[in-house]
Amino acid sequence: MATDRDRLAAEMRAAADAGEFELAARLRDALRALDADPAQIHAQVPGAMGIGTQHPRPVPPAGWKRPKKPDPMTRGRKP
Repeated sequence: MATDRDRLAAEMRAAADAGEFELAARLRDALRALDADPAQIHAQVPGAMGIGTQHPRPVPPAGWKRPKKPDPMTRGRKP
């Protein structure tokens, strides 16, 4: 008994061999959807600004201080 995954894979190969590349691509995407882990799929948060906003910002380690900016007036000069 063939599983859905095996059936989709066979249909995808047959479509690619027949030159039906758009159908093969849709079947490939359906195969990937079967393998997708729902825990890894993040929904867009309402009110967020755009793609990637669901990822938290990195937090610097405790005690870290931003380095001092160089003085543009002395940059590139010899002492």
